[in-house]
Amino acid sequence: MGSHLLKNPKMKRTLFTSTFLSSISKSIHQIPQLTNHNSSDLKASTSSFGTSQNTRNPRWIHQNYLVSSLKIRSFSSQVVTDELQTTDGLTVDQITASQWPILDETEGDWRSHASAVAQSIQLIKKRLQWKKLVMRLQMLTIQLNKPDLWDDPVHAGKISREHGSLMGKMKEVNGFERELLEHIDMVKLAKEENDGELELESLKALLKMRRSAKEKELKAMLAGEHDPCSCFIEVQPGAGGTESMDWASMVMNMYKSWGRRRGYGVTVVDEMAGEVAGIKRATIKVDGEYAFGYAKAEVGTHRLVRISPFDSGKRRHTSFAAVAVTPILGDVSAQVQINESDLRIERFRSGGAGGQHANTTDSAVRIVHIPTGVTATCQNERSQHQNKAMAMAVLQSRLDQLEMVRQAQMNAQHTQSLTDNSWGNQIRSYVLHPYRMVKDLRTNYEVSDPDSVLDGDLDDFILSYLSASMDKDEDDMC
Repeated sequence: MGSHLLKNPKMKRTLFTSTFLSSISKSIHQIPQLTNHNSSDLKASTSSFGTSQNTRNPRWIHQNYLVSSLKIRSFSSQVVTDELQTTDGLTVDQITASQWPILDETEGDWRSHASAVAQSIQLIKKRLQWKKLVMRLQMLTIQLNKPDLWDDPVHAGKISREHGSLMGKMKEVNGFERELLEHIDMVKLAKEENDGELELESLKALLKMRRSAKEKELKAMLAGEHDPCSCFIEVQPGAGGTESMDWASMVMNMYKSWGRRRGYGVTVVDEMAGEVAGIKRATIKVDGEYAFGYAKAEVGTHRLVRISPFDSGKRRHTSFAAVAVTPILGDVSAQVQINESDLRIERFRSGGAGGQHANTTDSAVRIVHIPTGVTATCQNERSQHQNKAMAMAVLQSRLDQLEMVRQAQMNAQHTQSLTDNSWGNQIRSYVLHPYRMVKDLRTNYEVSDPDSVLDGDLDDFILSYLSASMDKDEDDMC
């Protein structure tokens, strides 16, 4: 609760006691599923808080807090939907409805900071589709409590992971909301006690929350199932021969630069060069958190207008390139399952300089994956068992790489099916002549410096699109 902000021992005891009593009371009402036995235990453990003698004893408060929190902790997986509020009943919705003016950060108005944070919390909940999230979490909780859940470990693991993910999102938002209300409590208490130091520190805490709220708003935009994944980015030229192939190469270089700017790992998976210049096709792998969540904004046809360097008449040409983005669903090695029936294991005598058992037993192992023809061999270990284990590890790695290539090839088919790679279907125009501009046709966001964009400065375009898409989805749900 930020007790380090409280310098006055009397104030610390007063605020801690009142807030703790309020939180315990709410917790009892928020857990209607408790049995009568457990409910009576909780009420018994908190009933004596009403006596002034006990509430003045910090040791007694601490001991009973631990007992009560242990009883409540066992029900932490329950979905709590009651609205959080300050000690005087103020909620985030009420703060927003009050329409406290949002001033500049330098104004030092606690109501302004609180109003800004409250609006951010509401926006985050809207983007996370809060009501649907709560309902889904309730359904998953019911499934997790079924006694036969783990009869199907694969399904159970999926349910458990989704439950954990949604629970994490809910706890993060609720924690941020609770922190806001607690700081408001401290501001009000500081004003009552005429404690300027506490008021200033509480004001700084609200300002810090206001600044961090923008990051949380952005994170809420990337709440899709596959948004946290790494991804493949595939680029193909449209009609236009060498001119379009050159443009496709420029687009691919733009994404390589963008990925490196964000600190992602960028690896060329596949590239087919054009006969004169540019590329016929190229795929890169972008490794990093939320790579797909950001890059998905780039799917579509990109249009270039420029004076062609391949036209001796220096005429203006229009070129097209199509972009596809595919998420990499988790760890690739976890996706490739090797069946024993698909393997042919060959044992032979090791070669080399000799030594004990080295050339006298069939310790070397060659493993062939029959469906793909991929082979792995190991003969450097001392025993056949060790050689087989190492060969399997090499085979697994090679099949993982093959799976990466297969996914990259799927990108090409996906790219071709995105849209007609020509006029009327572009998502963004890059104009280098007769004027200089890059404009996203979905959001109307534009900049007058195409060189910086082609050098990988794409974040503003991406965030603009994600925000617009989120707003559209919210309007559709209304």
